[in-house]
Amino acid sequence: MIYLLEDDQNIRDFTVYAVQSAGYEIRGFALPSQFRAAVAENVPDVILLDIMLPEEDGISVLRWLRSTPATQRLPIMMLSARSTEYDKVFGLDSGADDYLAKPFGVMELISRIRALLRRTESPIGDLNSGGISLSTQRHRVTVQDSEITLTGKEFDLLAMLMRNQGIVLSREQILRSVWGYDYVGESRTVDVHIRTLRAKLGSAGNCVVTVRGIGYRFDANSIESTEGTE
Repeated sequence: MIYLLEDDQNIRDFTVYAVQSAGYEIRGFALPSQFRAAVAENVPDVILLDIMLPEEDGISVLRWLRSTPATQRLPIMMLSARSTEYDKVFGLDSGADDYLAKPFGVMELISRIRALLRRTESPIGDLNSGGISLSTQRHRVTVQDSEITLTGKEFDLLAMLMRNQGIVLSREQILRSVWGYDYVGESRTVDVHIRTLRAKLGSAGNCVVTVRGIGYRFDANSIESTEGTE
């Protein structure tokens, strides 16, 4: 089930029709209060969230979702007429997994929804390295035995880096793997998520190494190297 919070009836009706035509169940809501009540009754698989809304803005709703245990790891995509780089980065930094600017095409919308759903269906096993433990079954990440909260995309990004420890991954490779092979996006998206991931990992964030001009790699020895220079 997909939930859509969009106050513009024309956009809401269009989006609901497009998603249903692609074979997915979807419910549309005009008001945050209606949306919150529906989430309290039944947690969806994916959320599509507008930013400019009555009652409260979409960023406020997003932060509420991320602070609620039942929804803190749900795939969430922002749908907004705000299309500047700053707006996209702000939305991603606030906890969104993806950001799609209006007006958007049906094919791209469905493609991104599929990409969000794929990450909930692909088991990757448990990973342990550099003081970081990642459990797929529990969707749980701990750093030095302290649990941290990651968004869906941050979780998938960390898992990909840890699975390929020591291997340099280009931004394009990361986009295709984490956001989906048919994802249409910018490499800037990867950089934003890397920055927020490092911040949440704390000192273990040094494991995520930037390879200038190429991309990123996971190196557990980076923590030891950094500590040795202090």
